[in-house]
Amino acid sequence: MGYRVVVVGATGNVGREILNILAEREFPADEVAAVASSRSHGTMIDFGDSGKELKVQNIEHFDFVGWDMALFAAGSEVSRVYAPISAKAGCVVIDNSSLYRMDPDVPLIVPEVNPQAISGYTRKNIIANPNCSTAQMVVALKPLHDAATIKRVVVSTYQSVSGAGKEGMDELFEQSRNIFVGDSAEARKFTKQIAFNVIPHIDVFLDDGSTKEEWKMVVETKKILDPKIKVTATCVRVPVFVGHSESVNIEFEREISAEEAQKILRESPGVMLVDKREDGGYVTPIECVGEYATFVSRVREDPTIENGLNIWVVSDNLRKGAALNAVQIAELLGRRHLKKAA
Repeated sequence: MGYRVVVVGATGNVGREILNILAEREFPADEVAAVASSRSHGTMIDFGDSGKELKVQNIEHFDFVGWDMALFAAGSEVSRVYAPISAKAGCVVIDNSSLYRMDPDVPLIVPEVNPQAISGYTRKNIIANPNCSTAQMVVALKPLHDAATIKRVVVSTYQSVSGAGKEGMDELFEQSRNIFVGDSAEARKFTKQIAFNVIPHIDVFLDDGSTKEEWKMVVETKKILDPKIKVTATCVRVPVFVGHSESVNIEFEREISAEEAQKILRESPGVMLVDKREDGGYVTPIECVGEYATFVSRVREDPTIENGLNIWVVSDNLRKGAALNAVQIAELLGRRHLKKAA
């Protein structure tokens, strides 16, 4: 007997990707409900490449009673209203928004990194999915932290426009096209032109000059991996449709060579090491699209600090940064706690 699974925000970028991954990984679901706003009610949506279509239901009238888990991918405002309703009905929430990530009663989970923390879901019947940039970084950091204990991380991100949703992708496409034909490239979704440009600004600014996206990477890494790790981040939007990249500088408590780090990463869950010191011997966002792995390249020692390494981390932000991690959480929840489909 399988699970009854709800996908909230099923018509958005991440919601559609969740449906694709549920189908790809043959998640043991007897029934899947596609739920979205009233605007999408009654429309048909593909359930991966299975050939099966789902009729989208209006969340305002959806009854969560009798469903096992709900994967929310509709933003914080929807989660604020409907996640507690789902949780109270006995349907475990796996939430993609930032709403519950720093709630001490809600576990923040990356299955390859802190699977044991999922047991805390019973306090609110809610599990949080981390920020896309945090998720891929901690997958790469975890095995290195276990080996040599990380003291400090300095990360610069190069984040694709899909992290800003369909509007972000449309704006990059439209601006690029307009520039080629000599039309204006007006910025609407982003604060400046994104085509042929980079923007060192993601989410709102905070009082200390950092952005909320940068703050998320700091506090979420501490919650998931280790509260003692010092983290500083600069998050940048780049004209790439899908795939986030990160340049990560790491300082360890004990010495770790690049060769040792490569060996560790080569054997680590969720990591694909592609690190040849030659032209093209590294991964870029184009190669990671549609893949499950977090790719690590450019592993090298940093001679400017004691026990330092530099690494390059790339992942499909719609997959490991969002939809895949949510489905992996659902799989973990089923194996360890619900066990309905065992």
